[in-house]
Amino acid sequence: MKSLDINGIKIRWLGHDGYRFEFDGKIMLIDPFETAETEKADIILVTHGHYDHCSIADIQKLTKKETLIATTPDTTSKFSGKVQGGVIKLVKPGDSFEHLGIKIAAVPAYNINKPFHPKENLWVGYIFTIKGIRFYHAGDTDYIPEMADISADVVFLPVSGTYVMTAEEAVIAARKIMPKIAIPMHYGKIVGTKSDAETFAKGCTFCQVKILD
Repeated sequence: MKSLDINGIKIRWLGHDGYRFEFDGKIMLIDPFETAETEKADIILVTHGHYDHCSIADIQKLTKKETLIATTPDTTSKFSGKVQGGVIKLVKPGDSFEHLGIKIAAVPAYNINKPFHPKENLWVGYIFTIKGIRFYHAGDTDYIPEMADISADVVFLPVSGTYVMTAEEAVIAARKIMPKIAIPMHYGKIVGTKSDAETFAKGCTFCQVKILD
């Protein structure tokens, strides 16, 4: 399954942590990286400054003059003079805003038992509501205490381990949130394989799992 339609929202995995959402003539992207996408976006959400999440080459080709690019403060130097057009909005955990009728909140994303995504960097995941559906894209994170306060209909969770939580830990996170649909991510490019997604799917007996690849 390469794409999913939920309430008229077309969702496509772009690989790694990247997703494309199309709805009501609008396009929103999250962490596009090494994507063949060419259609420019209305909104781009960036979770943090690592090259596989804040890919300037991808963001440049997918940005138009009015594109809103929400990103973390550490990426400022990466964008400076390199992305033509677009409106940059810096976000940190706890920030929320609305754009084109979409409510978007930045939430914490960090490692607990590894050094790659320190909490003090203030990197983020995103919760956003489109057409009454509440989505949670966790970004690069471990299973963290803040997930106990997250409510979402659809969740996108990393499953590859090494830099993020393992598939087994992602099952624990999903059980805490109890979404209707869970979608595994963060595998197939830098680290992790489809087997991690399948391990996650086998563990999530309490909700639907959709593997988009």
